[in-house]
Amino acid sequence: MSNTIIAIIIGFLVAPLVGGLISGLDRIITARLQGRIGPPVWQAFYDVIKLMSKESMVVNVWQAFCAYAYVSAAAIAVVLFFLKSDLLLILFIQAVGAVFLVVGALSSTSPYSQVGAHRELLQILAYEPLIILVIAGIYLETGSFKISAIYDWNQPLIFKLPFLFVALGYALTIKLRKSPFDLSTSHHGHQELVKGVLTDYSGPYLALIEIGHWYDVVLLLGFCSLFWATGAVGMLALLALTYFAEILIDNVTARMTWRWMLGYVWAMGFTLCSVNLIWVILG
Repeated sequence: MSNTIIAIIIGFLVAPLVGGLISGLDRIITARLQGRIGPPVWQAFYDVIKLMSKESMVVNVWQAFCAYAYVSAAAIAVVLFFLKSDLLLILFIQAVGAVFLVVGALSSTSPYSQVGAHRELLQILAYEPLIILVIAGIYLETGSFKISAIYDWNQPLIFKLPFLFVALGYALTIKLRKSPFDLSTSHHGHQELVKGVLTDYSGPYLALIEIGHWYDVVLLLGFCSLFWATGAVGMLALLALTYFAEILIDNVTARMTWRWMLGYVWAMGFTLCSVNLIWVILG
């Protein structure tokens, strides 16, 4: 079996399983930090299976199409990552999926979906420029947008691009829908918009959105892995510490307003990126 076929199988089948397992571990660690026992590690899979067994109900056909488009874009982006393709292409496909999620919410007349969709757009405006600057910094250091070339680099990028890695952490917090940036929807029960952008999704369509989120988790951790591509042990340690930091931040911070989010992420993120890019250019 060729390496290409193996990468496609891992991207389509193994990646969402890993994403679901990470989601289960996330719930357990969060529960322990809050003094609770928490659900079993397989609870995320149980939830998706239960949603898949429910009756297909949707506000309109367009919303159903957007759910399929979102999970398809997320899956394709992950497969391209495992194929060690171009980072800009992967970012574009991931962004298309995020936009379809917003469009699906806007197709509903529910005020919760409408407000959640607008907040999701603001979040996209907050994190997409940061990811672009991170990719630009990786290109300046390695001379390539190809993941294969980045993984062949002879030293960990985190030592030359530390501020870009921190900026990527802001994008990671937003995409994982964790406090203080869980504005458009939340995995917890404290959202004043019910489920925000996901309010009108239910049954199999909500399951598709959840699977798409698992793909996104794997993709984002894949971006983080580029900063330590010289050894599997160091890479896994970096990913574990990064995700634990995200869970810790989620449990010790309160949710911001969208104005605070844009101002804080742009001010801090762009400053960190600018300093690191200047360092790379002058160095």
